[in-house]
Amino acid sequence: MNRREFAVKFGSTLMGGIAQRLWSLQRTTQTAQDHSLEPAEHTLHIRPMTLDLGSGIQIRTVGYNGTVPGPVFRLKEGSPVEIDVFNDSANAELVHWHGLHIDSLNDGAMEEGSPMIPSQGRLRYSFTPKPAGTRWYHTHTSAGMDFSLSTYTGQFGFLIVEGAGDAGNYDREVLLAVHHWEPTFMPMGPGQPCEVSYKHASFNDKVLSAAEPIKVHQGDRVLFRFLNASATENVVLALPGHQFKVIALDGNPIPHPKEVAVLSLAVAERIDAVVEMNTPGVWILGSTNRKEREIGLGIPIEYVGSSGQPTWNDPPVSEWNYRIFGGTDAALPPDETFPMVFQRITMPNGAPDAWTINGRSFPNIPPLKVKQGQRYRLGFYDASGCPHPVHLHRHSFEVVSINGQPTSGLIKDVISMTPYGTAEVDFVADNPGPTLFHCHQQMHMDGGFMQLIQYVTS
Repeated sequence: MNRREFAVKFGSTLMGGIAQRLWSLQRTTQTAQDHSLEPAEHTLHIRPMTLDLGSGIQIRTVGYNGTVPGPVFRLKEGSPVEIDVFNDSANAELVHWHGLHIDSLNDGAMEEGSPMIPSQGRLRYSFTPKPAGTRWYHTHTSAGMDFSLSTYTGQFGFLIVEGAGDAGNYDREVLLAVHHWEPTFMPMGPGQPCEVSYKHASFNDKVLSAAEPIKVHQGDRVLFRFLNASATENVVLALPGHQFKVIALDGNPIPHPKEVAVLSLAVAERIDAVVEMNTPGVWILGSTNRKEREIGLGIPIEYVGSSGQPTWNDPPVSEWNYRIFGGTDAALPPDETFPMVFQRITMPNGAPDAWTINGRSFPNIPPLKVKQGQRYRLGFYDASGCPHPVHLHRHSFEVVSINGQPTSGLIKDVISMTPYGTAEVDFVADNPGPTLFHCHQQMHMDGGFMQLIQYVTS
C-alpha cells in the first residue's frame, strides 16, 4: 500500500465523512484542456524544466511556472484566495501550503485526504491564508529512491502572508531559498548521519560562483527571509563581519529578537533576520561548511563603491539554541501529553533505513486522538542518532522545553531535533480534520516517519 492508497483507506474507515468530502473535491479536478472554470487569481504550472545554475551547470528538474523558486505569492491574511494548479509533468502531484492553518483537503497532503492532481490534470485550491508571516509552498509526494521526484526537485516557492503587523524597520527585503541538487544515495553505516550527498547547492537559482551580488549601501537595514527548501540537508549560515538580528522563526515573531553571528536552518525552517550593513567590502553570505560553499551555497554581498573578490572569514564558534529567542513564562498545562520516541531500523543490503515513532512506522501506526479546543503536548525524544526536522501540518506549536530547559513564546511549525535530544511542544486542537505530523527529511518521511492526528468527539 502506498501513501496515497493508505490515505483514502484511512479516511473511509476512521474519519467518517472524509472519503465523501474527498470525492466531492476530486470532482473539481479538471484536465488542463478543460476551461469550464473561470481563471483563478493565481496560477501554477508544474512542468519539467532545465535550470541553469551558472558556471556551466544545467539541471533537469521539475519546477513551477518555469522558474526556481516558483513565483512569490503575497497574500492578505484573512482574504480568501483561489490558486489553479496545472500538472504538466508526467507524475501525479499536489501542492502543500506549508505553515498555513487551512482545511485538510486544501492542505496538500495525501495522508490527510488531499486529492492528487493527475498528469495533465488541474486542481483549484481555495483557502483563506493565515497566520501572517513567512510561509512557503512545495510538493508533498513520496520519492523513495527516485531522486527526480518530490522535494529533490525545484518544486518550492515563498508564500508571504501579509498581516497588520510590522516585520521591523528595514530598507529592503531579500528572499533566499536553500536547495541542494543532483543527489546520490549513500548507504548509512554506524555513526553516519547522512544518507544523501549532492553535487551542487544554491541560494535560489544560482551557485556562488555565478550568483549576482546583492548590492547594498552602508547603513542599509536588509530584511532577509531565509528558507531551507532542501530535501534532506540542514545548513548553518553566516555573513562575515555582520550580525543577524533574528525577528521571526517559521514566520512567527519571537519574544526576544537577538543578534547572532550564525543561523542554523533545518529542512523546511524559515528565519527572518535583519542585517545592518555596517562593514563595507565584498563578502560571502553562505554556508559555514567549506565543502558546501565549494559546491555553491553562497551569494556575494557587495557594498556600493567596493570591488574585488568576495571574502569569507569563519564566524566565531557558537551554539544555536532556540531558547535564546524565547521567554521565561511557565507554559500553560496541557490537557494531555503524547510521548514520542524516534528510532531507526537499519535495513539489510544497503537499503534505505526505516523510521519509527514509538516503535511503529506509517501507515501501520494508529493516529493520535484529540478533542477540539484542548491543549496537547508532544514530548519528543530523538533516540535515532540522526537529526530530524519534525513538522506539524495545519497548526502551529509553542516550544515549551529544549533538552529539559523550559522556554515559552516560540511559535513554530518545524523544530530541529538533535541526536539524542529532547523537546516538548504544545498545540491547541483548533483546526479540525486529519492532520499530519512527520519528519521533513524526505528519505525519513518516505521511510515511515509519519503519524496522523485525528479529531474525535468522545
